[in-house]
Amino acid sequence: MASITNIQELSKNHDIEKQSNNMEVEQNLDVEIVDYSKRAQWLRAAVLGANDGLLSTSSLMMGIGAIHQDSKSMILTGIAGLVAGACSMAIGEFVSVYSQYDIEMSQIKRENAIESVEEKKKKLPSPLQAAGASAFAFAIGAIVPLLGAAFVKDYHVRLGVVVGVVSLALLGFGWLSAYLGKAPLVKSSLRVLIGGWLAMGITFGFTKLVGVSGLYG
Repeated sequence: MASITNIQELSKNHDIEKQSNNMEVEQNLDVEIVDYSKRAQWLRAAVLGANDGLLSTSSLMMGIGAIHQDSKSMILTGIAGLVAGACSMAIGEFVSVYSQYDIEMSQIKRENAIESVEEKKKKLPSPLQAAGASAFAFAIGAIVPLLGAAFVKDYHVRLGVVVGVVSLALLGFGWLSAYLGKAPLVKSSLRVLIGGWLAMGITFGFTKLVGVSGLYG
């Protein structure tokens, strides 16, 4: 009887250890899923920020290129757009994330004990990191048209090169954004490309019209 009892106790202990191991594995899987989800969100936000930098800077450069044919004007305009856009993205992201941070901290303090506040506080996004990431992503996108225009002296060739490199970058960013968002790759990439062409074309055409009409001094 004693041996049977020992066998039963060993079996129970084995089952308990097995259940605890299964729970640890499930918890680890949950943590990994959450981490990958957060990484995907950050990556997608970075891609969108880079796309904004690419499109806004290239549109500005095409706009100034409609009335000034020298490369210096286009490049200075692109640099100004890069700096202004990166600062705008950083400040906007900082304010947005900090507002969300304050709301979530207030909610945590209302619902949890004091000792658990610090632990949950560490899991919240950092406003400074978010601001830096947004500014960096915007700058990465803005550099593309600047590099395209920097080494080409001929006016028409320069415009063609800017449109070409920007189009390739738009396709790349559109594909990556669609991949991270689980959207149709070809359709999403083409949508981003066509939207970029429209933005550059409208900016170029409108600025050209203003220059021809005599409103531009």
